[in-house]
Amino acid sequence: MNMLYCSFQFLHHARLALAFAVFPIRADVFWPYFSCAVLFVIGLTKIIKDELPQKHGLDKTSPFGRLFFAIPMAVFATQHFTNTKFVASIVPSWMPLHTFWVYLVGIALIAAVLSTILEKHARLAATLLGCMFLLFVVLMHIPNIVATHGARLFWTIGLRDLAFSGGAFALAGRQSKRTLSDGTPGLVTLCRFFVGIPAIVFGVEHFLHPTLAPGIPMETITPAWIPGRLFWAYLTGSALIACGACIGLNKKVRLAAIYLGIVILLLGVFVYFPIIVANPSDIDGGLNNFVDILAFSGTALVLADALSKRTSHEVSA
Repeated sequence: MNMLYCSFQFLHHARLALAFAVFPIRADVFWPYFSCAVLFVIGLTKIIKDELPQKHGLDKTSPFGRLFFAIPMAVFATQHFTNTKFVASIVPSWMPLHTFWVYLVGIALIAAVLSTILEKHARLAATLLGCMFLLFVVLMHIPNIVATHGARLFWTIGLRDLAFSGGAFALAGRQSKRTLSDGTPGLVTLCRFFVGIPAIVFGVEHFLHPTLAPGIPMETITPAWIPGRLFWAYLTGSALIACGACIGLNKKVRLAAIYLGIVILLLGVFVYFPIIVANPSDIDGGLNNFVDILAFSGTALVLADALSKRTSHEVSA
């Protein structure tokens, strides 16, 4: 009995220690990081164990596209439950039951993430996810653009979600069964424009607003400690325009998508990740911007992966 009592006391103190370790961190800060870390470990383990040994050269980037695309969706899903009131305020006013839609979208994102990582019913889940992002553009972003008389930020957000829609549709197109003579599925062809056009526009914005953080130029200013900020902004803008044009015009499109994914990923690592380290509790200005960049990188790599089964002539073009 004495031993049982001691064991109970030990577990009680352990639970208290865990509670004190976790609860000082706000839920809206802790859970997005937690979901990001867990999914990264699960996805990376699966890629290294099952997929990477079978890939060669630039093809080794293709499995990471799904992971880079899925991690941000998990973070977004988490925020639908930890920051429900704010997300509900974004729902169009004419739609009833705002909180219901927030929870429904959160559940849908979780289902899409699990399907993408585990590759179970992936084509259906990716198609529905692409349709959902497209609905965001039509139902929320376009009305906001009209209401604000074409405000730059709302154009950027709308094009960002259009690109994410293209990434989801590329995931679906990747699952399509076709022969080499079939060429590229129409869904993947549509994705080229959904990814290429935003890349070009973002590239132009780097020349118009070079002080904004590169990649997806939202509102964050590039930190002053980064040397040659304007040079890197112009270089990134040039890369976005070049890759976006190649993707849209179907010229060396697969290589352009791979290079776009790598460039955007490097921006996330060397620009946005240090911003997170500097202020980890700032989810809006740190983690959200980083996962936006990660999703854009994943979108480009997923598009390249969806094009990987084309004929050898098309791949080398």
